[in-house]
Amino acid sequence: MINTQVATREMFLAGLVNQCEKLDGVNGKSSAYGLDSLRDIATQYVLSANFPTVRDEEWRFTDLSPLSQVQFNVPQSNQSAIKLSDIIMPVKNKDDLPLRLVFVNGVYTPDLSTVNLPDFYVGNLSNAPEKYQARIADVLNKHREQTEVFTALNIAGLVDSAVVFVPANMPIALPIHLLFLTAPGASPTMCQPHCVVIAEPGSNVTLIEDYATIGNVAAFTNAVTDIVVGENATVNHVRLQREGLNVVHIGRSAIAQSRNSRYTCHAISLGGKISRHNLEVFQHGEGTETTLNGLTVAFGEQLSDTHSLISFNHPHGTSRQLHKCIIGNRARAVFNGKVFVPKAAQLTDAGQLSRNLLLSSRARVDTKPQLEIVADNVKCSHGATVSQLEDDELFYLQSRGLDLERSRYLLIDAFAAEILDKLPIIGVAKMLSTCMAIQS
Repeated sequence: MINTQVATREMFLAGLVNQCEKLDGVNGKSSAYGLDSLRDIATQYVLSANFPTVRDEEWRFTDLSPLSQVQFNVPQSNQSAIKLSDIIMPVKNKDDLPLRLVFVNGVYTPDLSTVNLPDFYVGNLSNAPEKYQARIADVLNKHREQTEVFTALNIAGLVDSAVVFVPANMPIALPIHLLFLTAPGASPTMCQPHCVVIAEPGSNVTLIEDYATIGNVAAFTNAVTDIVVGENATVNHVRLQREGLNVVHIGRSAIAQSRNSRYTCHAISLGGKISRHNLEVFQHGEGTETTLNGLTVAFGEQLSDTHSLISFNHPHGTSRQLHKCIIGNRARAVFNGKVFVPKAAQLTDAGQLSRNLLLSSRARVDTKPQLEIVADNVKCSHGATVSQLEDDELFYLQSRGLDLERSRYLLIDAFAAEILDKLPIIGVAKMLSTCMAIQS
């Protein structure tokens, strides 16, 4: 029985690789980025790798067996009939967010995108200016050394990517919206978005990385985002996952920070039948600042998993991490936050907190804040709490004339506000608050 299950998982991975081979290249520019050899290396890794199971330590709370039971196919064509008016936007006022890059089923869709940028670049690999191509290739070629099967699968199918390139000492006043849409197809769809963000030294940029679906689509989204934060640069990053409840979403964000840089991530997970986000931050210089704020909202029978890593490598690094989960019905959330402080990272200041709110006796959260410290002159802390709505708080609100449903919502909204109020885009916070009101 076990051998049969192993063979089935291996066949599933082989089938996904076979689908990747059907994808077209980036208009003859594969050689500029070395994509052909990069894909070959990743393909061989996937074919030799094992499909993650609950026997693996990193996946012991997240069962991916439902994923391997579905045959996914790459979309055969772009969905040109899609209208952005059919999708709830993070910022409703169009004038508030004029910079938007849209990919539909993994295919760049210029008709839905709004970019007019003479001084910096927001677009895809095919259209990237030649002066940026070598720098982009350097980022992509770091994937030649694969260590994780889903990242390798994304690279095996890499034919195009969203690209944001901000030149040195350039502040971008307006946020950039990167919208990755999954549209319905004749069969379950596999989409593998990839995104490269390069903020050169002294630059400043705000991104909204947004994953959504149209209709109740059965799909597998396997996303990889590479972000390079140059010396003294600032990147504010909102990652919003709001896909449908028939979607399995696996995403990886890999961030490389240089000296005196600042990176802030607001990772919000609302959708997906099964979702997993691997957030990895590597500090490659002194005086580096990292802030991670996370919010998971899961109801029904959703499973939402967040694994984060902050790796310090130099002195005087700082980090702050706050992750919150709101779990109802029979849903389940997982949080594993790792902070590595080697001997070279003296005078590190790191704080990590996991706070969780269970709205049902059947809801469950597995939380594991984790510090690994070798340096002897540091200031590090971590903690975790799990709680429910307090009866006396509900009673107090009801005694002031509110019904039970409204009282519950106000307490839930207050719990989430600590994260939502930190979002750099007010429209995103309003939209998320509305979604939680509907789900709760």
